[in-house]
Amino acid sequence: MSLLRKGDTPPNKERGHTSFGGMSPTYECSRLMSISDTAQQVAEAISAVLDVETEILDNQYNIVAGTGKYRDLVGTKDEEAWHTDEDFIYTRVLKTGNPIIIEDPEADFYGPILMGEMGEICCPIKLHGQVIGVMSLVAFDEKQKNQLMDKKDQLLNFLTRMAFLLASRVSEVEAYNRLKITSNKLNVIIETINQGIISISKDNLIIHCNKYAESIIGIPGKHLLGRHIEEIWPNSPVVNVAKTGIGYREKEELYGAPPNQMHLLVTATPIWLEDNPMGAVISFRNMSDARQLAYDLTDNKIALELDHIKGNSRKIIEVKYQALRVAKGASTILITGESGTGKELFARAIHYASPRRNKPLVIVNCGAIPETLLESELFGYEEGAFTGARKGGRPGKFELANEGTIFLDEIGDLPLHLQVKLLHAIQRRQVERVGGNHPIPVDVRIVAATNRDLEAMCKTGEFREDLFYRLNVIPLYIPPLRNRKEDIAILMDYFLDKYRSLLGKNIDDFSENVRQAFIQYDWPGNVRELENAVEYAVNMEPGKIITLDSIPKRVSGHWLNSGNTVPIETNYRNDLGNMEKDLLAKKIMELSSHNYSKKEIATALGISRATLYRKIKQYGIKM
Repeated sequence: MSLLRKGDTPPNKERGHTSFGGMSPTYECSRLMSISDTAQQVAEAISAVLDVETEILDNQYNIVAGTGKYRDLVGTKDEEAWHTDEDFIYTRVLKTGNPIIIEDPEADFYGPILMGEMGEICCPIKLHGQVIGVMSLVAFDEKQKNQLMDKKDQLLNFLTRMAFLLASRVSEVEAYNRLKITSNKLNVIIETINQGIISISKDNLIIHCNKYAESIIGIPGKHLLGRHIEEIWPNSPVVNVAKTGIGYREKEELYGAPPNQMHLLVTATPIWLEDNPMGAVISFRNMSDARQLAYDLTDNKIALELDHIKGNSRKIIEVKYQALRVAKGASTILITGESGTGKELFARAIHYASPRRNKPLVIVNCGAIPETLLESELFGYEEGAFTGARKGGRPGKFELANEGTIFLDEIGDLPLHLQVKLLHAIQRRQVERVGGNHPIPVDVRIVAATNRDLEAMCKTGEFREDLFYRLNVIPLYIPPLRNRKEDIAILMDYFLDKYRSLLGKNIDDFSENVRQAFIQYDWPGNVRELENAVEYAVNMEPGKIITLDSIPKRVSGHWLNSGNTVPIETNYRNDLGNMEKDLLAKKIMELSSHNYSKKEIATALGISRATLYRKIKQYGIKM
């Protein structure tokens, strides 16, 4: 109700009430509006019983519910929205939180009779001490007025209870909405997690699953809900979790048979209610995904491409071209060559040039692992397979390399009894763990390498002939460095750049004598020995040019013993340079310790400051 003068009508507004939004009334969002349907039902029920009209407003003056003349005004604003001083009845109720009974609107100075109101009982709707709206009973004739005023105290009490019920309903809706928002957030989290999630009841019935779980199991969620977990995973240990409340973590579980077998890593956590297990939440992922994650976290992923293998000799170019062609396939490759020729580099390059480049590359040195451990390293083991076996077992290298590449280095050192098991794994594309009794399918490409003559070993019975032919599908031979001497200079420069940066040395080049010595040397250790020789020289060289005195004696000695001589003047010049460097460095350190400036140091040495700077740069002296 409003205190406009009789006959006043707000411009462009329906008398007594304001509608917003043209054809469809709109209103400001409020807490009471969230239960508008319930409020309308309550208003209609009250009016039916008391034979008076009911109006319910929120604290924004929106008419939330109403009967009679107010029914068509639901969704509009009461005109008190335009006059919010305390002379208006609804404003006073909203601001004070006190009920008001109006027996005679004009006499009590509560405004004009805009819609024919003759009496009214107004009650605030409170929630947690805050007034969120007004509920009023309105009389439009003498009969209704008498009904209201004769029992005004009882009706005010009744209205107060109805207001309490509406406030309680608002509280319920808000609590439900909060719960729903929380549930939606949790659902988003569950759907975002990169693993399957299933929740089961205490009767082991599936009550929830995420999309990732559906994709792993291969059954739509609507067909999973309500089913017993053992219908999906027969004899699953999960059923005991809901009964005992004892969960477990990261346990391998196999369900079904190849090729549709599910090989899972499962964690089951009980759900508790007042110290009683009421179900469980199961998180799981494909074992292949778990292996890929482990590989991603532990492998340094040195992504070598064939172009990064240094050398321009015809022989090395031919091998690189052959490796590039076979990398695109899936056939087994056997890389042979002397120690230090770069067999592992070629294996890595082949993997990263293949379609399996984004899958694991697992490297196993068959000669570096004790024979007693090699079988479990390659093929894994089950829980309890031997003393000290890890709880839950452990996957082997073949399983970790699933869908990727396994590089078996020094394959010639593999014991005969493991050669049989490796042959079966290659033929059947399956592995069996130590202590296990079921085959595990694997999809791996095998690249093997050796510096031994496997054919000769086959003749002596040291290596199985059938395994040799299984491995030697595509042979790659890496030539030794002595047979491609044109690559030596390229490798020298590459390793010099690598180690002067790594060691922080200001070295520009090799002397011509050193280059000739490197080229004439046979390098029995191949590229690995050459790299070590360059690293040694960078460490030992005091000047900016690597001389014969700084390289390994076996290399310089071989060159000198071949009849080569070092020009006397060259040796003399190098000796003078080294002597000057040592004396200069010693004097600079001595003067610097007495806080001499560079200008003072130059004066003390009897040279110009420019010469001092040049000498410091030439000899790499640090101040």
